[in-house]
Amino acid sequence: MAIDTQRVEKLRKRKIDGLALKRLIDAGFTWLRTNKENVNALNVFPVPDGDTGTNMTLTLQAAWNEIKDLGVRNIGEMAAAVSKGALMGARGNSGVITSQILRGVSRSLQGKVTLDVNAMIDAFGEARDTAYKGVVKPVEGTILTVIKEVAIATEAVRGSAKDAIEVLEVAVQAADEAVKKTPDLLPVLKQAGVVDSGGKGLFFILEGMLRHVYGESLDAPTIQIQPMNAMNLEGALEEVEEGQDYEVVVDFVPNGELDLQSFYGKLEEMGTSIQVGEGEGMYRMHIHVPLENRYVPIDYIMGIGTITKVAMENLLAQMDDIQKSAQIKFNAVEPGNIAVVVVSPGQGLSKIFASLGVANVVSGGQSMNPSTQDILNSFENLPTDKIIILPNNKNIILAANQAKEVTVKNVHVIPTRTIPQGLAAMLALQPDGEFDSVAEKMIKAFGSVKTGEVTIATRTVEIDGVSVKDGQVIALLDGNLALAAESVEQGVLDLLEKANAAECEIVTLFYGEEMTHAESNRIADVIRATYSNLEIEVQEGGQPHYQFIISIE
Repeated sequence: MAIDTQRVEKLRKRKIDGLALKRLIDAGFTWLRTNKENVNALNVFPVPDGDTGTNMTLTLQAAWNEIKDLGVRNIGEMAAAVSKGALMGARGNSGVITSQILRGVSRSLQGKVTLDVNAMIDAFGEARDTAYKGVVKPVEGTILTVIKEVAIATEAVRGSAKDAIEVLEVAVQAADEAVKKTPDLLPVLKQAGVVDSGGKGLFFILEGMLRHVYGESLDAPTIQIQPMNAMNLEGALEEVEEGQDYEVVVDFVPNGELDLQSFYGKLEEMGTSIQVGEGEGMYRMHIHVPLENRYVPIDYIMGIGTITKVAMENLLAQMDDIQKSAQIKFNAVEPGNIAVVVVSPGQGLSKIFASLGVANVVSGGQSMNPSTQDILNSFENLPTDKIIILPNNKNIILAANQAKEVTVKNVHVIPTRTIPQGLAAMLALQPDGEFDSVAEKMIKAFGSVKTGEVTIATRTVEIDGVSVKDGQVIALLDGNLALAAESVEQGVLDLLEKANAAECEIVTLFYGEEMTHAESNRIADVIRATYSNLEIEVQEGGQPHYQFIISIE
């Protein structure tokens, strides 16, 4: 970093009060947001749904929204507001753990007016302890390890550090070193050739704070171009901001070597939700812009290269269509009965859940994890205090449990990790049954189903002996990478063989938004011809990223 030494010396002499903490939170949030796609790209499995950066950014966004208009100088009060915002806005496992880290900081600063060296060291220690307590089975080589190493490193300079800035410098260095070591602690990271994404996100938050102290820019990302076929353009639609009316996607070949820092800088002057992908010398640029700027990125790129393709969509019209199509009728909940809310990634799946008697659906899944507040809102106004939550995704279970902790209602979180598990659990629902007994039956019910997922690989990698090439069809069985194939049909057939489908009774194919009903039925007929004993069903799922979600019973 190029340090503004005069600025740093001035800041060293100032007390860190609530307003100073507010500026640090803003800086950490901004730098994380700038590098969000770098964090998203650190996906263990080569699937197109990396969302850690998005989850952590939205969690910090909620924290910032809570304090952006707050002017208190008391650091304890400011930290409490940060914690409150992060708690309710937490998304995904990484976001929930981040909120717990901030909760620990808030606990440590309670009753304090300003922050000194010892108070800052204490805050990192409490952040570590609170984060570890918030996870039932802590796993090393993750964001937890990073905050632990930060706490250890800062504790080591107690008595020698001259000021809080020096403690922050130690924290950033420790976080950086801890992130680099995560593959040695978690073998799957080493296999995938990546560091832990949550830990990297925490590093960016701390580094952003230090960059603010040093007077460094927070707008130019540490550039990491992702493959063109890995760009999550569908997920970008979930983040439409006020004034960002059009989505513009441009494929182009640059006239010479592309200066990525300058390229990003120019795009940030035009709009938001910027993504850049590259493949065989061609680049794809994605951006959200206001109505009056919809041709600006096109004109700019014409000046630096040859455009091969342009796509433009009215985002507000798309969002309106989505909201209209999302109207699903749910059965009324009888007062005193059990109400179930589920998380669903697709319109078709939501309709199926509604037909099985759920009281409400929270839109979400891979790459669009709902927040604690979203889950809380889904059941707070239901006319019963007996609530069951089906997360249907391993990355949503922590947020569901956090919603359970902040409500006065009686809540059971059934730890379903997949859509088929959620559907199996729903078949055991008895709305007027005894609450605990029904929850136990639903837990038992989802354990009997196997889940398959078929998608397209986003990079070349070898994990658990399975070699995958970028762009190849891959299949996961119960969350584990199972195989690679040359076609979706072959991927489905090979997956069923891996799952010992010949010994099962029913296979249900839930086709995604990239598959047609006709093609799905054709593949179902191939399965019927291969497995005469199986009952095969085809249902519209509507989920993004995955051509098929498969229930095997």
